[in-house]
Amino acid sequence: MSATLSTTHVPEFLKLLAHELRWNIVTVLAQSDRSVHEIIQALHEPQNVVSYHLRKLREHHLIKERRSSADERSLYYSLDLEVLRTLYLNAGNVLHPAIGSLEVPADPQQWPMSQRPLRVLFLCTHNSARSVLAEALLRQMSSGRVEVASAGTEPTGIHPTTMQVLASLDVDHTHLRSKHIDELSNLHFDYVITVCDRVREACPTWPAEAELIHWSFPDPVQEDASEEERYQALEHTATQLTTRIRYFLTLVERRYRHKTLTA
Repeated sequence: MSATLSTTHVPEFLKLLAHELRWNIVTVLAQSDRSVHEIIQALHEPQNVVSYHLRKLREHHLIKERRSSADERSLYYSLDLEVLRTLYLNAGNVLHPAIGSLEVPADPQQWPMSQRPLRVLFLCTHNSARSVLAEALLRQMSSGRVEVASAGTEPTGIHPTTMQVLASLDVDHTHLRSKHIDELSNLHFDYVITVCDRVREACPTWPAEAELIHWSFPDPVQEDASEEERYQALEHTATQLTTRIRYFLTLVERRYRHKTLTA
């Protein structure tokens, strides 16, 4: 007897990313949030072509756009990693259930040992909320295997609500303090991650060996907001940062293992 083969439609997600330029846009945004101008520069494509494919990606909710907090004429595009992961797993599940899963990122305690610890710096303007949250979260999520710091160009002190949110998440915040970027100018960092559009667009200079990454987050501490609104905004920012950091650690772990294997 001959077996009857069942066929399925190719997931729209795979069709979408099968286009080379759209794949390249997603690849660029997987590393850092970028403006249209930066995407055009990176891919050497006309603006109307890039804009068209950005719209296609937005329609499928793969990327998001956010107006710059520093210059409202500018837009930042970011890749929604959770949506990408869900669509990726669903597409894999169409082929075989075993493909529709991803391994949990390795425990940083199990990372291959390197000659020195990885160092990461988070930057924003006031070093009062976003960068402080990121510092505390990365320190805890990396089990102390990553040396992490945060700073600002105009530090104003850590906002009390930032500490409240960290306490509610059971994240250690005892050693956090707000500081100026100049305090860290003589230190080496492997990654410098800006979480504030104003700092990113001011273009602080760092040694060439530091990899610069931008995560575009609005300021969760608005002066005209109520205390409850600030708390909710900071809690939402912490959730988004947790997702970003989890994927960042996955990337870092892969690079560590590659260096170990090729050393």
